[in-house]
Amino acid sequence: MYSTAKELRFHTKELLESVSRGEEVIITFRGKPYAKLVPIKESKKNLHDTKELFGIWKDRTDLDDVNSYVRNLRKERFL
Repeated sequence: MYSTAKELRFHTKELLESVSRGEEVIITFRGKPYAKLVPIKESKKNLHDTKELFGIWKDRTDLDDVNSYVRNLRKERFL
């Protein structure tokens, strides 16, 4: 299915409903294909499980408390 950028702006809900039914929607801009809306494939991992996002801190041996470290970094912004 093809849709224009203007249709995307004014009919987003309908286009997302098409995608949720499994259709792919190609968005055109000035008559040329520009982007594609495709359904997200369900993965075995829960998309709302964000524990892996914070894994960057797990190997840090120089920090005892990550929260206080980040708080100290942010404190400098407001001085």
